[in-house]
Amino acid sequence: MVKCLDRLVPAFLMLCLLSGCGSNSSSAPAALTAASLTASNFDFGGNLVGSTLSRSVTSVINTGSFPLRLNPTISGDPSYTVVPAQSCPSTLAAGATCTMTVSYSPTAASGQTPQTATLNLGLGNVSSNTPQTVALTGTSAAVSAGSVTATNNPQVALYSMTLPYPGSMTVSFGLDTTYGRKTWSQTTTVAGGQINMLVAGMLANTMYHMQASVQFDNGLAVTDADHTFTTRSLTVAPQISVTATPGTTPQSGVEKMNFNSGTPFRGIAVTDLQGNTLWTYAAPVPIQEAKLLPNGDFLVCIGDGSSQPLRGPSPSGAVAIREIDLAGNLIREITPTDLNTKLAAAGYNFTLQQFHHDITPLPNGHWLVLANTIKPYTDLPGFPGTTNVLGDVIVDLDQNLQPVWVWNEFDHFDINRHPMGFPDWTHSNAVVYSKDDGNILVSIRHQNWVVKVDYENGTGSGNVLWRLGQGGDFTLTGGTDPTDWQYAQHMPSFFSPNTTGIFSLGLMDNGDDRPFPQTVVCGSLGGPPCLYTTIPVFKINESAKSASLVFHQTLPVELYSSWGGNAEPLANGNIEYDLAGIGSGSDIFEVSPTSTPQTVWHLHSPSANIYRGYRIPSLYPGVQW
Repeated sequence: MVKCLDRLVPAFLMLCLLSGCGSNSSSAPAALTAASLTASNFDFGGNLVGSTLSRSVTSVINTGSFPLRLNPTISGDPSYTVVPAQSCPSTLAAGATCTMTVSYSPTAASGQTPQTATLNLGLGNVSSNTPQTVALTGTSAAVSAGSVTATNNPQVALYSMTLPYPGSMTVSFGLDTTYGRKTWSQTTTVAGGQINMLVAGMLANTMYHMQASVQFDNGLAVTDADHTFTTRSLTVAPQISVTATPGTTPQSGVEKMNFNSGTPFRGIAVTDLQGNTLWTYAAPVPIQEAKLLPNGDFLVCIGDGSSQPLRGPSPSGAVAIREIDLAGNLIREITPTDLNTKLAAAGYNFTLQQFHHDITPLPNGHWLVLANTIKPYTDLPGFPGTTNVLGDVIVDLDQNLQPVWVWNEFDHFDINRHPMGFPDWTHSNAVVYSKDDGNILVSIRHQNWVVKVDYENGTGSGNVLWRLGQGGDFTLTGGTDPTDWQYAQHMPSFFSPNTTGIFSLGLMDNGDDRPFPQTVVCGSLGGPPCLYTTIPVFKINESAKSASLVFHQTLPVELYSSWGGNAEPLANGNIEYDLAGIGSGSDIFEVSPTSTPQTVWHLHSPSANIYRGYRIPSLYPGVQW
């Protein structure tokens, strides 16, 4: 019996040592356990002076059978601190896992040398060879204040900031520190990259407040100090007046207009809906089209008019397709001479005369350029001798402004069909891209047709797929044929989300050569006026070849617009149209899409012709003002 007890004593003593029997258990040594870390180093990346980044730097796993004691400390750069509320407890149960969170709050910029420290978990009851440290690394920088300087455009400021880390910048601006308007975001993908934001959309001769907001790719954000900038006076500005119908709400945004004749202003102008000028690009020659590109620049068609080649050399010599930024700086351009050289090298045997009317940027970065060429004919019916006929050419320019697809109207239409304007035979004025099939619509004014061309994103045959208008391929419903077709039209636009099959198409029907039945005497008592303009919207059925008038506003004689103009759908469901050629002036209307359209908003230009007018969201892609 004694021998048996002798054998039990060592075991009992061992249990006492482990459990602390007969003494205070807190002073007894803990049993060894095992632990592991999920990471032995952590890089906080970039931070800003005065900003705190809190990150989980490692996880601790108790892989043993007994509780694990922890006493974490950090040595090294004082920017690093353990976050107790988000970190492991002092004791971790067997089989459990916890996370260690450390904050990085630099008080000084690190420069080229990273700020480093060591997190020691202080694991108290593990073997001496158990890893229990994490190397901490981070860099920090101070954000320098931005600067605001003037540009060549009196209403445009240049806001510049250098970002220590990759990120994006947006500028808010307004008459006070509530700002009210914003630019879009511009980015830099490198540390130390500079962002130069052109801030546009301000009244002339006015002091503005502006402030940049920066969002870094690592999640940090900072706001610059408030800056003031005073715009300069305009040398010349458009003369317009605006009225809105009480009780109605115009579509928000700004109005972009192309003034190409008249006084006192010629060029591109953008106004707010009260008629205040916010931005201009003046030019001594007509600008018939200017479109905002996805990169925030404007694509501009500059020339003396499509019929100028029949009159002689261009009087200004300023003919080009030009890309400009909001300050008016030239980014790149191409002239007819440049393009003729490239076309000759590609084997084409015609010479372009004038860029005119339209320029269409495509989703792939290409530009569809509308130009014309002269081709001589001998003894055409009714035209004895030699007749120089002016027809149009569309050239697809790639991102390097190289011609990659060409469509020549002389190859596709009857030279002896010329309802008006011959020998200015076609006088095309618009090229519209159909996103659903990659084809294009071309408005051919002197043929009274809108035609669809097999373009297929640059791989098409160029064949004419259909012709819309009097003598074309469609049956007119909801109106009188031939009177209610379009005549001498301008600028078709899709009025439906889809662009193929069954879709809606609107346009400006100037009506210059509108025919009437022989039994009707034009202008007689009770008969139709001789000249009037309409705004039609057709429901097109491509397979059935039917065109049904679903909206058709016939304007009074005093609003007859003999040339130019466009019609566009607005986001609020209304319709906007520009009556460009009302004598020496123009009128732009926003109307309801009802059987008796109600005027919602009206802009009047008394002494200058606005070739096209568009309601655009703002001066920045993707930003609504």
